Amino acid sequence: QVQLVESGGGLVQSGGSLRLSCVASRTIFSIYAMGWYRQAPGKQRELVAHISSGGTTNYGSSVKGRFTISRDNAKNTLYLQMNSLKPEDTAVYYCHAASGGFGSWGQGTQVTVSS
Repeated sequence: QVQLVESGGGLVQSGGSLRLSCVASRTIFSIYAMGWYRQAPGKQRELVAHISSGGTTNYGSSVKGRFTISRDNAKNTLYLQMNSLKPEDTAVYYCHAASGGFGSWGQGTQVTVSS
């Protein structure tokens, strides 16, 4: 089972930027479909962005045009570049890896956007 560790969260003002990273260990990273999800207090976890093993990307409608997901298979790392952040982007952001019907979650990293 792949282990995932997120980093890069923090406190930022509205309009600012953050870059999240997710490092995967003990795995052939390139075979995994990867995603970023987020969960705000009192809300369900939602998809932010997804990238297939082949590099095809998809985004949630609320972040399209502001966030960019990417992966570096040589470094076993997934990224999420977040620009033009809004207070409603405040949430815990989770990394997810999926392959062959199995999935793994990271522990999450807090992103707080102040107005």
